[in-house]
Amino acid sequence: MSTFNVPTKNEVSENNQAIFNQLEKGLGFVPNLYASFAHSETALGNFLAFGQGKTSFSAKEKEVINLAVSQVNECVYCLSAHTAIGKMNGFTDAQIIELRTGNASFDSKLDALSKFAKSVALNRGAATQEAIENFYEAGYTKGNLADAILLIGEITITNYFHKTTEVPVDFPVAEPLESLSI
Repeated sequence: MSTFNVPTKNEVSENNQAIFNQLEKGLGFVPNLYASFAHSETALGNFLAFGQGKTSFSAKEKEVINLAVSQVNECVYCLSAHTAIGKMNGFTDAQIIELRTGNASFDSKLDALSKFAKSVALNRGAATQEAIENFYEAGYTKGNLADAILLIGEITITNYFHKTTEVPVDFPVAEPLESLSI
């Protein structure tokens, strides 16, 4: 397999260099996955614009989706990044591990969201009727369902991109669930 390199700021277009500067200012660094999108003149900007769109979900709810879907897709990069982001959003280590399994016993509404996201990802978009009913019973709306599908699509893009490119993980690496005591 050929390696997919992570370009430096000097190796990308002027437009992407400006985006790198914004990322460095906001995050303190340019994550390898984002930098790798910059091989394309448009992919990085398009992806970031998509990800910065408005949603009906809180930052915590977005992480519930990100963790459940990234686990289904077995993306170590995204599991690592969203474990760190999940902690920044107030989840404990134990809660993050549970969210990765598609459950949230500590919060019934987040549990329905996690199960829904996992069901969508496992079934390639065809969530089970039970997952959909639980989602609505937890208080989510049809608008929330539309937003959830967009968020599932967003994280799936990064999951697939990393699985294809295997760029180095530049976050503390999330342990496989099998090696954790759960």
